[in-house]
Amino acid sequence: MKERFLQLERWTSGIAMVLACLMLAVASGLAVFQIVTRFVLEQPAEWSEVLIRFSLIWMVFLGIPMAFRQGAMVSVDALYRAMPDKLKRILDALAALAALILMIIVLWWGYDYAVRGSVQTMAGLEVLSMFWAYIAMPVGAVFAIIGIIANYLDPRRMELETAQ
Repeated sequence: MKERFLQLERWTSGIAMVLACLMLAVASGLAVFQIVTRFVLEQPAEWSEVLIRFSLIWMVFLGIPMAFRQGAMVSVDALYRAMPDKLKRILDALAALAALILMIIVLWWGYDYAVRGSVQTMAGLEVLSMFWAYIAMPVGAVFAIIGIIANYLDPRRMELETAQ
């Protein structure tokens, strides 16, 4: 069961990371496009700034799950190093629980915010509803919850390994 869940997490985190990288590429490409149209052609495309913002929002919320999976949750490094080995697992459980509670709140209120924002449109790109920007919060939270649970089951403390 544990291995299957970790396999699911590897798959979901991989998808989230590929999409986050894609959103970064889209934002970068659109930024170059915006610079060319604004300063070279002197014909700014107002929709490009909206899409840059949109893609950056998605990039952040799709990148968060990988950070959680790599153990970059609430950092309690000094306390973790000072604790006896028996108590370290309790600290892991508390950090995971706190992160899960936060992500459940983001999921709940993010979905509510997305539904409420579905009647809004994006200035400069009126064909898209704000729902598509706001829904990044609950989607990212679902991926993050999977990453938090996976990190508890199979801890990775990459920030502790590289800390000085």
